[in-house]
Amino acid sequence: MDDDILTGVNWKALPSADRIAYVAHAEWLSKAHPYQVPPPMEMDWYVWLLLAGRGAGKTAAAAEGLWWWTWTYRFRSLVLAPTSNDLKHTCFEGQSGLLSVIPSKLIQSYNKSEHQIILTNGGSIRGISADSYERLRGPQFHAAWCDELAAFNYLGEGQAWDMMNMGLRLGDSPRVIVTTTPRNKELILELIDREGDDVIVDRATTYANIKNLSSTFSKQLERYKGSKLYDQEVLGQVIDLEVGKVVSRSMFKLWPHSKAFPKFEYIVQSYDCAFTDKLWNDPTAMTTWGVFKPLDGPMSILLIDCWEEHLTFPSLKPKVIEEFGVVYGEGVDARRPDMILVEDKAAGISLIQELQKAYLPVRAWNPGRADKMQRLQITASVFTSGRVWLPENKTKRGYVRGWAEGMLSQLCSFPDSTRDDYVDSTTQAIRFLSDTGWIEINSQPYDPDSDSDESNDMQGNPYAV
Repeated sequence: MDDDILTGVNWKALPSADRIAYVAHAEWLSKAHPYQVPPPMEMDWYVWLLLAGRGAGKTAAAAEGLWWWTWTYRFRSLVLAPTSNDLKHTCFEGQSGLLSVIPSKLIQSYNKSEHQIILTNGGSIRGISADSYERLRGPQFHAAWCDELAAFNYLGEGQAWDMMNMGLRLGDSPRVIVTTTPRNKELILELIDREGDDVIVDRATTYANIKNLSSTFSKQLERYKGSKLYDQEVLGQVIDLEVGKVVSRSMFKLWPHSKAFPKFEYIVQSYDCAFTDKLWNDPTAMTTWGVFKPLDGPMSILLIDCWEEHLTFPSLKPKVIEEFGVVYGEGVDARRPDMILVEDKAAGISLIQELQKAYLPVRAWNPGRADKMQRLQITASVFTSGRVWLPENKTKRGYVRGWAEGMLSQLCSFPDSTRDDYVDSTTQAIRFLSDTGWIEINSQPYDPDSDSDESNDMQGNPYAV
């Protein structure tokens, strides 16, 4: 046990609960890597940013730091993670999560549904998912832990990060722990630039903690050496995974936020279902596309909605039915989706059968022998000809909407992206629209300098980092 933590502490006068807390914290400090220990609270800082590779011990570092603060200062603390399932399976109930590092005798209660831990001395830790950032309006906290911040889909102005900051208004010096595998995102770059100001940055590679990882995992890492994905996910470097890919951001056009949706001739909702219904596997991804005719040029498509969620099959069916009931557009041009497209595999097979029983317009999609890269390459001309539009951010002109950033990032970094659910959902939608005659995959690109009212060529505009 590290004796330094007990310096100046009257051990005999401590209540038994405080003794348990001190012993647990000292044991952690005795085995923690230097980069896993937060900066002293006495120092002048606001964000502790831990940029590290997979398996470097980010979760343990944040969980140990947050619970110790919460106990010591009786904080009301917040945990913010990409999704509700990330909160549960990683931050709270994971192998290195809060419930595994807080001594059980210090926990008064744990509310699974609310992701809330109440400690016996009155301190509390509450979890809220970034995709439910509106729930951050109202609650206030002393400290926060943002886990995998670079993976948040809602990082735009007034979304998860901003709402969290506005809720950190208790005490004299609120603190934020940010643990993330680095990605080339605007907020991550901004925090790095603030190093030496109000941000303290620690960095670590996967290999810094390799002794605590399985030998099989270590061997698997060798397969990725030399790739950008290895540099990002293992070495913890900020890498632009979008350079030189099949699809780039400059290929997309932005639909002005102040402009009403065009008249849609056809709307398709495309689903890529998780391979199994286990909550910790890949999520189900949905993209909704509206087909419209510009004043000049071939038929084009506009992304109307998209989301990724870890859903078991019982939850997936009502979610799909709910989405089918959404009306897009305004006035006489408003319409519901015309088709639900589901890949004919895994959980999608059962979903198709259930939707057919409910008499919904569902079509099973079979990509044949084409692999994921081939599917994207086949549809690439639709992107290169400037016929795919994304909604513009309401507050940041020239940027894509926050909810669409995850889809855009995944599509533009494939095959180096960590997931490909949006890629599958998008390519199957485009192939379906081509097969049914709504768009032509190999049509000639039209002149971006035309007088079309819809022409808004964003070539060279990096509207999301």
